[in-house]
Parts: sequence; C-alpha cells; structure tokens
Amino acid sequence: MKYRTLGTHDGGLKVSAIGIGCMPMIREGNINYGHADDDESIKTIHEAIDVGLTFFDTAEMYGPFSNEELVGQAIKGKRDGLVIATKFAMRWNGNDMAGLDGSPENARRACEGSLKRLGIDTIDLFYQHRVDPNVPIEETIGGMAELVKEGKVRHIALSEAGADTIRRAAKVHPITALQSEYSIWERDVEGDILDACRENGIGFVPYSPLGRGFLAGTIRSLDDLPADDWRRNDPRYQPDTLPQNLKIVDAIAEVAGRHDASNAQVALAWLLAQGEDIVPIPGVKRRATMRDSAGAPDLTLTDQDLATIEAAAPNGGTAGPRYAERGMRMVKL
Repeated sequence: MKYRTLGTHDGGLKVSAIGIGCMPMIREGNINYGHADDDESIKTIHEAIDVGLTFFDTAEMYGPFSNEELVGQAIKGKRDGLVIATKFAMRWNGNDMAGLDGSPENARRACEGSLKRLGIDTIDLFYQHRVDPNVPIEETIGGMAELVKEGKVRHIALSEAGADTIRRAAKVHPITALQSEYSIWERDVEGDILDACRENGIGFVPYSPLGRGFLAGTIRSLDDLPADDWRRNDPRYQPDTLPQNLKIVDAIAEVAGRHDASNAQVALAWLLAQGEDIVPIPGVKRRATMRDSAGAPDLTLTDQDLATIEAAAPNGGTAGPRYAERGMRMVKL
C-alpha cells in the first residue's frame, strides 16, 4: 500500500493513500446507501487493515451514533497503526438533530461520546462536520485545541468550510485536513478552497469521490436503486440530469478500458493525480468494493486519460447541484 501525509504541522499525519469512508455501513439509520450488513461491514474493515489501509472515517451523526459503535467493534484489538477520524456538528435531542452547534462545549460533548463509542483513548483526526455560522470559527477551533492539549484529539480538521473560514481557523491552531466533496463530477473546491488549504499546509480528504457510487458505472437509472435509498433524492440522479451525467460515466469507462481497470479505480486515480496532499475516502460496505478501491493507487493515468476526463467533465459541467437546497446552504461557509 502507498501512503501519503495529511498536513505539515509536526510532520503531519501519515495515512494510506486511500482511506475508507464507513458511512455506507449504516444499517437502518438516517442515511441509507443500499443494504448494509454488520457482519460484512466488520469483515470489510478487517480485510482493509490486512491489505494496508490505515485511514477510517466515521461521524457521530452517521446512524446517528451507531456507525461509530460498529467501527469501534471492528477495530478492537487492531488499533495500533490506524488513523481514526470522526466528526461533530450537531446538538441532539435523543437521536434527533436539534441544530448546528459549533460551541467548545458541544465539541467536548461529542469528542467524549465518540471516544466511548469507538473504544479508543484518542481521536486521531477530529473534524467539525459543518461550520456553524452562529459561532465564530475562532471559538470553535479554540475549543477543539483544548481537546488536543488534553490528549483526547491528535489533529484538528474541518469539513465543507469556505476559504475565508479555513484561513481564519488556521490562525488559531494548525489544521491538518479539510474534508469536502471532490470528484470528477464535483470540482467546486478547485481554486479558492484548495488554494487556502495549500497556503496553510492543510491536506485534503475528498468524500464521495465516486459521486455516491454513480461514477462506478453500475447505476444507469433510479430503478437501479432500492426504494429507500437516500440517492433517490439526489439532484444529479434525476431523470432531467441523469442522461447528461451518464456521459461522464461513459468517459471514465473509456479510460478504464485502456487500463483493464474499474471505473472506480479510474475515478480515485484521477483524484490522486490532483496532488500528493489528496487522500480520497471512498465509501464501502463490502469487501469486494474495498479491494477494488484499494488498487487505485497503483493506477497511473496518462495525459490522454486526463484529457478524456477533462473533456467530459470540466469544472462546472455536471448537471444538477450536488445537494438539494437545504444541503447546499450548509457548505462552503
């Protein structure tokens, strides 16, 4: 397995070049990406560790809470050498979200709960999952920095923050990573946001690097998704946007055919080619897809491959926004 380093402060955080997004492992939770089986999910994490993957991403809101518990069960006795990332953003009324809360008090509550559910002593990478516009980022990062001083957190990170927020946060405490959506069909971070990260020595962790599975090429219509699948509400999967977006999938398939590779490997290799500071975290819930994604760092795309993809998927060329209106109001803050 190849490895990369997120961030530059104190030597950064060394991780496998591909991480594992554990969110699809949610079973009967709040975000359903098809059927997940706990036993298969745990076996997937175990095999990922065996093949050299070290970077595992979860969040308290996945489930909520149950995804962290599953990851904690899977890594028990296997913690050494792993980088465990989790996130906070919300206040909770039981299992119901009660609104964004970026206060230091909420960061502490979430951190301590995550440590218990994960069964670990220290969170390697602790993200603010979404920026709270009602709490100055300096206050949020200051509270997270206290958790670092206490040894409960090793590295601080942000998710879906705007360029100004990133720069302000980095003045309070070193930020190791920014996690935001980035893929062949979602390139809005190119420019100001990636520039702000690189100015401040911040690594970049793309989530949904396969377009929530779309870029893998197995979904050609909504009929290919289960009735309760979250993606049925995705603006880019709808009948008025899907035909144009399938052209992107077909271009990826053309490149994959040149290399005897999968669509997913090409999509991940494209991200890896955008910079050594980029570490994608494809979401998986089965061993077969994990194995496939783990092969992406060994695929080198040619200039012709990159040109084929660029022609089909220029920045801004995807049909439809990446979230519905409510979700779009919570990004790039």
